[in-house]
Parts: sequence; C-alpha cells; structure tokens
Amino acid sequence: MEHMDKRTLGRMIDAAMHRIPADLVIHHCKVVDVYSGTVREDSIAIIDGRIIGFGENYHGQEEYDAEGAYAAPGLIDAHIHIESTYTSPEEFGRMVVPCGTTTVIADPHEIVNVYGLEGFSYMIRAAEKTELSVRYMIPSCVPATPVEDSGAIVNAFDMQWPMGDRHVPGLGEFMNYPGILNKEDDDLNKILVAMNMNKIIDGHSPAVTGPELNAYSAAGVKTDHECSTVKEMTERLQRGMYVQLRDGSACHDLQYLIPAITPYNYKRCLLCSDDRQPKTIFEEGHIDNHLRMLVRAGIDPVMAVCMATLNAAECYKLEDRGGIAPGKRADIVLFNNLEDFRAQAVFIEGKKVAENGIYLPAYEKTAIYSVRGSMHVKPFTVDQLKMHLNSDHVKAIGMVKDGVTTKKASVTVRRDPEGDFIFDPEQDIAKIVVIERHHNTGKIGLGLLKDYGIKRGAVALSVAHDSHNIICVGVSNEEIYAAVHALIEQEGGFVLVENGEVIASLPLPIAGLMSDLSGEEVAEQLKVLHDTAYERLGVSHDVEPIMTLCFMSLIVIPELKISTRGLFDVASFDFVPIEEEQAGKLHRSSGAVFT
Repeated sequence: MEHMDKRTLGRMIDAAMHRIPADLVIHHCKVVDVYSGTVREDSIAIIDGRIIGFGENYHGQEEYDAEGAYAAPGLIDAHIHIESTYTSPEEFGRMVVPCGTTTVIADPHEIVNVYGLEGFSYMIRAAEKTELSVRYMIPSCVPATPVEDSGAIVNAFDMQWPMGDRHVPGLGEFMNYPGILNKEDDDLNKILVAMNMNKIIDGHSPAVTGPELNAYSAAGVKTDHECSTVKEMTERLQRGMYVQLRDGSACHDLQYLIPAITPYNYKRCLLCSDDRQPKTIFEEGHIDNHLRMLVRAGIDPVMAVCMATLNAAECYKLEDRGGIAPGKRADIVLFNNLEDFRAQAVFIEGKKVAENGIYLPAYEKTAIYSVRGSMHVKPFTVDQLKMHLNSDHVKAIGMVKDGVTTKKASVTVRRDPEGDFIFDPEQDIAKIVVIERHHNTGKIGLGLLKDYGIKRGAVALSVAHDSHNIICVGVSNEEIYAAVHALIEQEGGFVLVENGEVIASLPLPIAGLMSDLSGEEVAEQLKVLHDTAYERLGVSHDVEPIMTLCFMSLIVIPELKISTRGLFDVASFDFVPIEEEQAGKLHRSSGAVFT
C-alpha cells in the first residue's frame, strides 16, 4: 500500500459521502468485478488517484462517458525483463500502457549482470519517467551460477539495503536451483534476506521435479514461469506455488498450459511475458493478447481478467491495486469487449494516459552515461576461434522450436588438418562462440549449434542470457571474427555480416542490452534483422533468429548450453568435452579457451 496521509484520507471519505465532488467519474461502463466474478453496469468515482465509490449519482470535476465499454482493473505483467524489449524503461512504458498494462513486476537481472547495482539504480531512475508502475525485484543470481563470467557479483549482503525498500516486492527468479538444493551459503543467505523481510521469492525451475521440487518450494520459492507442460504446472500448483503462464517472443508456453486451468486453481495462475520484443508488442499486444488467447480457448473472460490483475496483485502483495473497488488505485482500462480486449482508454491513478492505442503524456528520457561503454573485450585473433577436435563424432547444441530449451545432439562433422570444424551447409551445423566482454579476461568458449539453419555469414549479439557476454554463430572463423569486431565498435547489440561486411545491425548502447531509440525504430530495425537473417544468411524460418540465440548461453535451462568456459550439460551441471568418446575430462578441444 502506498503512503497515505490524513488529508488525502479525509478527501476520499468526503468524496465517497458526496460532500465534495470527485476528480473524475467514469459513467456508463460495464465493471468487470474480479471479486464477485460478475459484470455490471455502473459508474466509477475517483479522487486523488483512488476509487471512492460506484453509482450514477456521483459527480466529478471531469466526467468521462465510457459509452458501454468494459471497465477492467489495469493489467499486471507478473514477470518481465524490460531489457529484453531492447528498449529503455521509458520506451517500454510508452509501448505497453496503451495495451492496458498499468503495472509490471520486472526483474532487471540482465543489466545488473552487466553493471551491478548501478544498473539497478539506472532502471529505477528511468522508470520514474513513465506512467507505468514498475516494481523491480532484486536480482537473485548475479551471476546466474558461480561458473559464469558476468560483469558484476551481487551477494546477500549487497541485497539487504535495496530489499528493504517498500517498493521492492522481493527476490527475482532464483535460477541457481542447484545452489539451493546443495545448501550453498550465499544462496541460502539470499533466500533468508528475502524471507526475513517477508518478501516474495520468484522461481525458475525448468524440469525440476520430485524431491528437488519439494526442497525448492520448501525453501520459500513461491512462483515459477518455466512450466512448459501440464504436468509441470500441476506439480507446482500442488505445492502451493503460483504459476506464471508465459507468452513472449521466444517462449509460448501459455497455449499448452490452458487445459490445466480450472475454477479451483485459476487463483494461483498469473500472466507474464518474460521476454517480449517491440515487434511482438506492436503486432500482438502485451498482456491483452494473453487475455485474447485465454478467452478463445474457452476460459471465462472474468476469470481471465482476474489472472491478469487481482491474482498478480495478491501474489506480490500489491494491496492497493488489482481490482476496481473503493480505496484501490484508479488503474482502469476500458475495453471494447471481453473477446478482442482492445483498450479504448487507460487510466493510471485516475489520469487518462492512453486512448485508442496512443500514449498521451509527454516524457523525457533518463541520461545513460552511467550504463554505456560496456564492451571490454581482450584483443583476440582468428586463430583463437579454431577448434582442435580429436574426433569427428561430437556433441552439438540442438535447438528446439518455440522455446529456449535445447537438446543434446550427437553429430559427425568434418575437420581440417588442425582439427578445426569445417562448415557444411547440408548438415545444418554451425560454430557457436561465446566471448567474455566485461573484464578483458580473454575467455572464449567454442561449440557447435544444430538446426539454426545459417548458410552464410555470421550473427553476433551482446545480449546473451544471463551473463551477457558476446555470443556469435557463423559459418567460418573469419565471418565470426568480423561480426564480433563490428559488434564491439557499435557498443553492443546485434550484427549480421556476410563476406566480412555488416549487412544489418542494431546498436544497443545501454549496457549492450537496450537501445536509446524509440520502440518503433527498434521494431523496424529488428524486422530488418529478422528478414536479413532469413533471406541473406539462410537462418531457418522455424527459429526466431535473435531472441532464441540469446538463450544458447543460459546454462540453467536444459539441456546443453555454452558459456565463455565451454560446453555445459545442465543435467549434470558441469562442463563437458565436445567429443562424444571423451567422458569426464575437460580439455582444450572442448572449446574452453583460457588466456
């Protein structure tokens, strides 16, 4: 609950009692009541940003005729990484508020992995420039695991001061679940910081089940957005966890989980996007699109709205929002109907901030000087990109359609006389490289990626979850070298090269993660990148060519991933050699290069 003073409290009472006029009355609307599960025709009276009552007999300084639109609580995204929109918080707010989103629970662990708590401070400052209410979780895993090379380390001691802020709901997604299961001191200390402050702890536990899931839940983890099957969702609900039903740009789990929603468990279901690019937002929307998907699949509209509003507010202890009732924030979205969910007008704290898809307030952007210049790469040569394979029979990271998990692939490749991998377009196997970019360490991890589809050139990114080192996929060492150097010169982002020349790019000067351009400009440049990747480089149309690639270095999501230190098996939670016949001993040919 936001701070309340006696004067404001008195005005609310007086307005509710008709002693003074309201600031705003929204007339002739159909109120979507998430408390009773009903829809009724009514008017909504508002003063000082709060709802104070219902009824046609209220009068306000301003009167708004909703003309029969459906008045729903402002939508809440229960888990998102703003950085993964590739736009700044101000631009993100400008894009999603017109969709009906009024609050997001954001985990800024991308920028904190690059800049530490200075990155966290930047995100807070930037969020103050948007009408969107942004509640930031404290990132739990910086780095995601102890065996990664991130730009910063945030331990339990560092978390104590920001965790005490009443605007911080809790601890961000705890990806290092082995750290909890193995009772690692720092991981348990982080859990205790949140637990002893009565804050929520977000989870991240793909494929975790049985006793391990019991232990993870018993440790205080209350949510999970990584459910991809009904079985996983059911297991978490049975343990009293909230399940965040995800539909983003790369991960589309919601559609597969809808059959598990019932009138008994829907109160534990939240809606989230996790990662959503501007292109997706402009084409499909935000949480409003989740509502359309739910209703089209047969979910009751009021139940769907409840999952997008009240459930998230209750989960994250946001007692001042989530429903339309006296005393609540006047975060209200007027929808045309409960099928299309097109937002005709959006109010945040009683102020109209969007109408017919247009964000209304003027705003300025926050200075980015403290979070730019993040490419600190030790000079390297083309020869350092060579593999020294001892066998033709090797492991490759197999991409999975519509997701960010991977599979272990056993493949037979060609080698040159030095043992380096030779690209064959008929095999659909390319070299993948991860290069440390934070502390000039010179670490380079080498591996192979299957089913990405690339036939020519290379694709390089500085967005590589969660440590955000440089990740590059290409058909030759020379193409990879050219792409990486172009990426460094433009201060991070995305680069596509062909024959050593840049053919498409999007600079991301904010920590190598976010652009300083508008959402529309970012969306347009992303479209060019996607089209170029498909048409010029031959990337498979079954693959989202940018965002999916970002997850190939996230070594807490199954099965096989790659980091600056080499190939990583998530099941055994250890580095593995690339050769199939080698077992248990990691050496240079595995792709881990330490200099």
